[in-house]
Amino acid sequence: MKLITEVNIDSEIKYLEETNNGKKSYYIEGKFMGYDEPNKNGRIYPRGIMEKEVGRYQELIDEKRSLGELGHPPTPTVNLDKVSHLITNLKVNEDGDVYGKAKILSTPMGKIAENFITEGVRLGVSSRGVGSLKEKDGINEVQDDFQLSTVDIVSDPSAPNAFVRGIMENAEWFLNNGIWEPRQVEEAQKTIRKASKRQLREAKLHVFKKLLNSIK
Repeated sequence: MKLITEVNIDSEIKYLEETNNGKKSYYIEGKFMGYDEPNKNGRIYPRGIMEKEVGRYQELIDEKRSLGELGHPPTPTVNLDKVSHLITNLKVNEDGDVYGKAKILSTPMGKIAENFITEGVRLGVSSRGVGSLKEKDGINEVQDDFQLSTVDIVSDPSAPNAFVRGIMENAEWFLNNGIWEPRQVEEAQKTIRKASKRQLREAKLHVFKKLLNSIK
């Protein structure tokens, strides 16, 4: 399956401050995803698929495992050392939006996000998931195997890691003991490990060219 990411920097994300038992907490809420309309990446999520996946993701919310990161890593896996928030609500609205709400956590990355909020920095959100795409009338339709990994907090979608993300989005991902891993990277690592010291440079160049050719 392919890594599918959607940056939603333009939607209005609201910042909330709530106090419970004297403890102040920060939240973000707003449009986290969309459906039934082509997005800026030329992809469309059918409502039925979105409803099914949001319903499945509710299990993670109920178990408080719906973690997200600050930034936009190019993998489907959530890195615990970069977690900034906990998604507390996700629902499909009637207007083509998937509404979301997330609590900013007291982690190192959460503290950075909290500082951004208090200083008035404009933030957005970006979804991450894996699934198949099928082209239809020039639009890539997300298929029924789509699995949402999380929704991250982002500021600048044109970050320097866009090149890396391009490689990762064109990789085929598979589950290995519950962890998503890129098949192309796995094959590249095997090639480099098998190479002798004399062949190492050529092996690395071969791997790099293969990754470049995989980008469409």
